[in-house]
Amino acid sequence: VQLVESGGGLVQAGGSLRLSCAASGFNIDDHVIGWVRQVPGKEREGVSSTSVRDGRTDYADSVKGRATISRDGANNTVLLQMDSLKPEDTAVYYCAAVSDLLVADVGFPPRDDEYASWGQGTEVTVSS
Repeated sequence: VQLVESGGGLVQAGGSLRLSCAASGFNIDDHVIGWVRQVPGKEREGVSSTSVRDGRTDYADSVKGRATISRDGANNTVLLQMDSLKPEDTAVYYCAAVSDLLVADVGFPPRDDEYASWGQGTEVTVSS
């Protein structure tokens, strides 16, 4: 099981980025995939998640209206489109996955500590 994030970088405030989470070793269609971000020294923050099988999505209030999570089934990938970026969006963004069978028991969206697999992260820096 492997998750590989890409798409991070340096962008000016107001700009956009599209983050990708490429999954291998499992099919995203029966998983919940989430994006979690962390600033060094601060708590992790769940940004968005999607239950790929049924299309449910969830967004943190801090990104609602500016972020869109979507599935690229052909490439077993989940995308996170981030628009109108703000300096406070600066963080390392991690992709995480958990079986939707588990989520059926614990509820959607899962807590950060309920994800079973994590990627290495992609860094996003938004300059003012």
